[in-house]
Amino acid sequence: MTAELVRGQNHPLPQTRLEIRVSAGDPVMAGAVLADERGRAPDAAWVAHPAAPRLPGLEVSQQAAADHRLAVDLDALPAAAHRVSVLLALPSGAGGPARFGAMAAPFVAITGLDGAEVVGYTITDLDSESAVVALELYRRQGAWKVRAVGQGYAGGLAAMLHDQGLPGAAELAAAIEAAVDQAAARTIAPPPRSARGRGADKGERARRPGGKNEPPAPAASGPIDYRHPRRRTAKPPRDSPAGPSATPPAAAPRPPGAEERPAAPVAGDASGWTMDERLYNQVWGMFEDLARTVAAYRGAVDFAESRMERELDGVLSDPRTRVGPAADAAREAARGKQMRLVAQARAVLDRDLGRLAAESDVVEHALPPAYARWDSPVWQGYQVPFETPMAVRLGDLRLPERDDLRIPMLMRLPLERGLWIDSGRTGAPEAALMASAEVRRIAMDTAVAHAARLLAVHPAGDFAVRVIDPAGAAGASLASLLRSGALREPPAAGARGVSTTLARLTQRVDLVQMAVRSGAVDSLPPDLDIADQLLIVNDFPHGFDDRAVNQLRYLADEGPSVGVHLMMVADRQDAREYGPVLDPLWRSLLRLTPVPDDHLADPWVGHAWTYEPPSVPQGSEVLGQVLREVGRALPGHRR
Repeated sequence: MTAELVRGQNHPLPQTRLEIRVSAGDPVMAGAVLADERGRAPDAAWVAHPAAPRLPGLEVSQQAAADHRLAVDLDALPAAAHRVSVLLALPSGAGGPARFGAMAAPFVAITGLDGAEVVGYTITDLDSESAVVALELYRRQGAWKVRAVGQGYAGGLAAMLHDQGLPGAAELAAAIEAAVDQAAARTIAPPPRSARGRGADKGERARRPGGKNEPPAPAASGPIDYRHPRRRTAKPPRDSPAGPSATPPAAAPRPPGAEERPAAPVAGDASGWTMDERLYNQVWGMFEDLARTVAAYRGAVDFAESRMERELDGVLSDPRTRVGPAADAAREAARGKQMRLVAQARAVLDRDLGRLAAESDVVEHALPPAYARWDSPVWQGYQVPFETPMAVRLGDLRLPERDDLRIPMLMRLPLERGLWIDSGRTGAPEAALMASAEVRRIAMDTAVAHAARLLAVHPAGDFAVRVIDPAGAAGASLASLLRSGALREPPAAGARGVSTTLARLTQRVDLVQMAVRSGAVDSLPPDLDIADQLLIVNDFPHGFDDRAVNQLRYLADEGPSVGVHLMMVADRQDAREYGPVLDPLWRSLLRLTPVPDDHLADPWVGHAWTYEPPSVPQGSEVLGQVLREVGRALPGHRR
């Protein structure tokens, strides 16, 4: 049975050798972009288009046409390719529509080599767009799926290619359009189907295998049938010239108990060389699925609301239908349609979120210490590792559509940017209800939890923590680090301590950078600590002068590349006296909070993710136990 997708929905692909068929009312260009795990295409060599129609495992048409057939062999794609985006664009030459809104909605279908249709998608709601990403084929848990995207671009082919991350998108778009124009000059256009007559077209369909699924040819004259030829649920109105008998027969119902059931989730069922890498890719695949699923639901709700508003506006705009029983019936019908559409979208959302929740339950119990929650049993048998993992867990992410579904927030190691733990009361509503001293204490406890995890996932001696605490206010939070010996030096206090610590780390960054650039790493001073460093700064800007602030900015910008990372525990309001000089520093750090807050923006789909910090269960000794193991493994520890 063919699956009819709506925007945002996905569907498994039963085989890897496929054909993608495009049906449009006017000639369109078709192409495809391969992308890596991050969804980016490195260069034009990853694009199949009319000027370069073949890539390994992929072939597209060399000209603009109303019907296209793209050949795909997913097993033959490059190993680094994890996604295939199918692109459609209107040619720039004269004679055709300048926007998709002026033509019939394109239809895209994926079929097997036997011609059996797997999924179909009608790209609706396009207006001023002249280019669109129709479908996305993507690898998920070792299998391939297809997602209906329908993302349009009013800026045309160049804007669409630029959004795919391609350098030189404008030049590539110009080359594609030039190739299409050249192909059009060599092509003899077929006569209109209506000019061949109805009898000829019926004979052609009778000879065509599976011809009953082909779109019917319009008559030479008379009304146009706007039913989609492959949407079997579409029924013409009773007064339609096609009549009830023209309705395609409905597919036979699936017998009870034969419903397609998703495969049971398996931890580590993603691409990667090691289990660490497979789990990392699986977690981020879950994050992407949650983002897209919720985006599709919100889009469907917005569509239902806008449709109801349009219908109500139509009722109110006519004085004859504004009041009376007919107006009330029209309003009730519009609201009923809106409620049914929202209910359908919610059912799909609940189904997809249920599958994600089942996968999350399986994956969470299989995560190693670097990715696991503090209440995971994996910490009970913790031992200092011999290798640094790919990433580290900094907390959880969730969306309001399902509050109990939390996706681990994993950050690649080494950290590419510093962290800012917000100790102010101006962020989350929960923090606004607390006393200022309590928020600062919780913020420092959160910083220690992050530091403890970073120490725990690195081999002994490969990672060190230093603390600047000018006023000595963080003694209680730092006690576990000091008792275990994981914090090698006491916190730096006062203005002198701030100056000494920043000068030492700044010098380390300078020396290592010069040694790396000159290829003389072996000439570094023997007493220089080359282990990765995490500098925790508490109560900023207390104890900082202008020179110290500039050194802090330098460490934030240059430190990560040579293993010096910054973690600020600060209130943004306290630093207002420095004015805009600190703005680059705040922008370079990843802001985290000690209490749940929906502040992490996702520019791709527009979500505001609620971030939850890592929390140690109340009364648990897991943090102290882990830090004691870290301290025992350090060189020079007295056993």
